[in-house]
Amino acid sequence: MEKTNSKKTAKPPVDLRSSTINLFLNIAIFLLGAIIIFMFYSIYVKIANPPDKVETNALNQSPSEIIQVEVLNGCGVGGVADRFTDFLRTNNFDVVNIGNYIRFDMDETLIIDRIGNMANAYKVAKSLGVKNENVIQQLNNDYFLDVSIVIGRDYFTLQPLK
Repeated sequence: MEKTNSKKTAKPPVDLRSSTINLFLNIAIFLLGAIIIFMFYSIYVKIANPPDKVETNALNQSPSEIIQVEVLNGCGVGGVADRFTDFLRTNNFDVVNIGNYIRFDMDETLIIDRIGNMANAYKVAKSLGVKNENVIQQLNNDYFLDVSIVIGRDYFTLQPLK
C-alpha cells in the first residue's frame, strides 16, 4: 500500500467581524493620510506663494464722487457729532451713521478708511482740517461705508467749529 501524503493545509477560520473592522481601519488610515498630505501641500503653497501685499497709494487713487461716512463721538461732548454731520452734509458728504465710539478718551480726531481707497479718507480729512498723520486704514468687509470719523478732544480746532 502506498501511502499518500494527503495532508491538507488547514486554513484558519475567517472572522467576518474582525475583517470588517480591519477594512474600516484601513480606510480611516488612508483618509487621514490624504488629509495630512493635503495639509502639507496647503502649507507649502502658502509659504511658497505669499499673498500679494495690497499697497494703497492715495496718489494713484482718486476719491469717489459720493463718499459715505459715519461720524462717531470719541470725546464725550454732547452734540459734537451733530455739528460735524451738518458740516459734512453741507460739503456734499453722505453721512450714513451717527453714534458714539467705543470709548470717550480720544485725544485727536481720527479718519479711518474702511474700503481701501485712502483718497476718500484724505479728502474727508482735508475738509475737516485733520492732519494726515491721523488718517489710518482699517479694512472691514462688514462695513458698508467708505470712511469713519472718530471725533477727539481736539474737535474745537477743526473746521466745523471754526
